[in-house]
Amino acid sequence: MRLTPSENYCLNEVKRHDHDRYLAALFLPAEKRAAGLALIAFNLEIARTREIVSESVLGQIRLQWWRETIDGLYDGTPREHPVVETLHATIREHDLPREPLGRLIDAREADLEDEPPADLMALESYARDTSGELLALVMRCLASRNDEAEAAARRVGTAWAIIGLARAVGFHAQLQRVYIPEDLLSEYGVERRHLLSLKSSPGLNRAIEAMIDRAESLLYEVRGRIPHIPRPARRGLMLAGLADRHITAIRKANFDPFMIPTVRPAPLLRLTLRALAGRF
Repeated sequence: MRLTPSENYCLNEVKRHDHDRYLAALFLPAEKRAAGLALIAFNLEIARTREIVSESVLGQIRLQWWRETIDGLYDGTPREHPVVETLHATIREHDLPREPLGRLIDAREADLEDEPPADLMALESYARDTSGELLALVMRCLASRNDEAEAAARRVGTAWAIIGLARAVGFHAQLQRVYIPEDLLSEYGVERRHLLSLKSSPGLNRAIEAMIDRAESLLYEVRGRIPHIPRPARRGLMLAGLADRHITAIRKANFDPFMIPTVRPAPLLRLTLRALAGRF
């Protein structure tokens, strides 16, 4: 299908900066793909806030700009921006509500703080309000108002974020940021100064294992509900198969976040066969 310049911009941004989600988006029905990519591109804009600002107040200003931008989309005063243009079309075509988009922005406030989440429940809440809510919105474009499908997407997206945070421990440590829950750091005797110095420890591995166990539980819950998810909607859950590959790599490293091997791109043929079989 032919893309508009704005849709092409979103596709290229997602392909360049969020390749796994780009791969998953390829399995969306052709007529829904631009909508999915628009939502993912919007998520990229707000998720990168901490990385592109020099201080917290500038991050607050950027997030507020996006809040006002979302308000404008619903008030009929859209701003000029390729992601905004495509997101506007997506909102109108699929009757997307304003509140979940606002929650995506609000959840990114946590990225501007340097304190880790208090416990695993707080981490899961952050993961759900960011990645989980994003995938639920994509699912709404595929299966309008299907609560079962949206709940499945929210769980898969939440698991994906938890796995991603486990994989990114080294990257975040170099920026003096920690997303491993405080109670796990305490329970396993992980000293933050050692973590921020990129030093491995058995306790750190066990903390990562606890995070991965929770992510796997969420994926297990979703797969147990496959018969209740409409077959076409399962195309929106292909991130689950990609998550399995990253979990395998983390296990091979014995949950040492600094030793996780690079995961080669998922074979498209294998993903295609899973999608055709109605699996994810």
